[in-house]
Amino acid sequence: MIGFLRFVGVANAAIWFGASIFFTFFVAPAFFSEKMIHLLTKPYAGAAVQLLLERYFILYLICGILAMFHLVAEWLYMGKPLQRLTLWLLLGIFWFGLIGGFIIQPKLQGLHRVMYGPGVAQQQRQEAQHSFALWHGASQILNLMVLTGITVYLWRVTTPGSGYRHRA
Repeated sequence: MIGFLRFVGVANAAIWFGASIFFTFFVAPAFFSEKMIHLLTKPYAGAAVQLLLERYFILYLICGILAMFHLVAEWLYMGKPLQRLTLWLLLGIFWFGLIGGFIIQPKLQGLHRVMYGPGVAQQQRQEAQHSFALWHGASQILNLMVLTGITVYLWRVTTPGSGYRHRA
């Protein structure tokens, strides 16, 4: 059981980290590449990446919940002291994910509709573009913080002496 618990913890952290890196540095930028803009046009590329973000946030939340269950399972099953740093790290990462997925992304989707929707006055479009740039910047800062947190979490799960790794 200890080996299985360790495998679940490491696999979950690796999937969470890998998905975050892959989406942030490869998937999302691909939608705004010159080739993709030529193929889809900017409004449709933005709409398509928002659809993918919805799926990404589902995976993100699943990984966050599994990480917290894993931490609690170690505590209950193995009698291991609850790692407060790891708990706070996970709660922070999860909270930032909730903010990104349920506050920032819906706001960006609404602004995207105003920016590219039919029958919108030019002044409204410009205001939406300005607001979109600010919200998108906030989302990028939040994403950088999350990536840093997930990296630290992966390190804690896999590094001997971090106070987190299972002992055989």
